[in-house]
Amino acid sequence: MTSEIIETKDLKNDPVFGQLSFDNHEQIVFCNDEDTGLKAIIGIHNTTLGPALGGTRMWQYKSEWEAVNDVLRLSRGMTYKSAITGLNLGGGKAVIIGDAKTQKNDKLMRRFGEFVNSLSGKYITAEDVGMETRDMDIIREVTPHVTGISEANGGAGNPSPITAYGVYMGMKAAAKYKFGTDNLDGKKVLVQGVGHVGETLVKHISDEGAQVILNDINEERLQELSKKYNANVVLGNDIYGLDIDIYAPCALGATLNDETIKQLQAKVVAGAANNQLANEIKHGKLLQEKGIAYAPDFLINAGGIINVYAELVGYDKKECIKRTENIYNTTLDIFTMAEKENITTHRAAFNIAQSRIDKRKKEQNN
Repeated sequence: MTSEIIETKDLKNDPVFGQLSFDNHEQIVFCNDEDTGLKAIIGIHNTTLGPALGGTRMWQYKSEWEAVNDVLRLSRGMTYKSAITGLNLGGGKAVIIGDAKTQKNDKLMRRFGEFVNSLSGKYITAEDVGMETRDMDIIREVTPHVTGISEANGGAGNPSPITAYGVYMGMKAAAKYKFGTDNLDGKKVLVQGVGHVGETLVKHISDEGAQVILNDINEERLQELSKKYNANVVLGNDIYGLDIDIYAPCALGATLNDETIKQLQAKVVAGAANNQLANEIKHGKLLQEKGIAYAPDFLINAGGIINVYAELVGYDKKECIKRTENIYNTTLDIFTMAEKENITTHRAAFNIAQSRIDKRKKEQNN
């Protein structure tokens, strides 16, 4: 089992990282283990507010550089997610390169847990795409630096339902801002990606009377959920020009880009996916110019980290729900600030998060 740790100073003049999402990350750890075939990367973006907490994603990346880019973008997003949510946590993320359905096993999870443990609590892992609560339980066997373990083992359990609830709160707030009411009854909502979070979101909005359209690469699951929630299905990628009120990206990131925003008919974007804007500045501005109300992803999908944070500080499920429901108020505040200062909602949310980090850094330096 070997690991290579790259510090920030080693990357200042690296032309490859200059082309990726490198943004003054504190540390990047490359983890390799021949016995298990583990190839993983841990990205630690910022620990000013506390230890870097963020989930582990297992995905069959096309290349190692694609995996590096993903972990850099995701770990950076976690910094601002925790900051704007008021948690005393920094931003980190991990990716394991591989097919979760065919390559994941307990031995691989334990090896990964040993790498996490070697960082002595600077990074705390949790569940993400391709991972389950059971995997967190396995990792817990070799390190205490993991959250999202099962309730049977004293943890907060699967964070997906709380994540979905937070997205639902953010969607309702965005609807309130754009349509004058947060009632989703009759609203046409396209949910792209119906994994654990996406399905729970579908249940919330269906129960409220929304007209739901589902899109996913898994056709079998689409048909199953279509019957379960009486929802329509649209296959393929030609979805952005659909006549809808709300677009909810709940799969992978960067679905909001030059081409898709041009086609987008939705008046609101509110979904669970991380890093929805391919380019935060450019595409946040394009949405603003089109009059589309964008609920910043790192704000409204923070329910999951609120849920696992409970394991670290010991608050109960009631407090977890209360904090998640507050996403509604914060989202409305973001829209108000963005309009008042004539900036994008992404910039407004980013500014609030960054100011909290800067304030803590100033306190630490005094």
